[in-house]
Amino acid sequence: MAISSIAAAFNNTALQQLGTQGVGNIGAAGAPGKAGEAKGDFGSVIVNALEGLQATQNHADSMATKAATGDLNDVHDYMIAAAEASLATEYTVAVRNRAVEAFNQIMQMQV
Repeated sequence: MAISSIAAAFNNTALQQLGTQGVGNIGAAGAPGKAGEAKGDFGSVIVNALEGLQATQNHADSMATKAATGDLNDVHDYMIAAAEASLATEYTVAVRNRAVEAFNQIMQMQV
């Protein structure tokens, strides 16, 4: 399954912030968006994505607490939140690994 189709299934998560907006759209002027539209720098895009990941993790944790205490009406809500948090974490780790790999390649270049 393509990353874009996975990311499209989730709203307001790190997957949406990084995956569906597209890292390839990040230009020298700023964050993802329409051409010529500056929304911030690359650092702020990463910070926003990590904040989205944290929010996803917090939501899954609160759903787990509700499930454990018996306050959760539908168990499938917890399962969805847990799967979403897991996928968001895996995606974030994959992006981090690619960034570290790219950094290492840049550091090995001869000037």
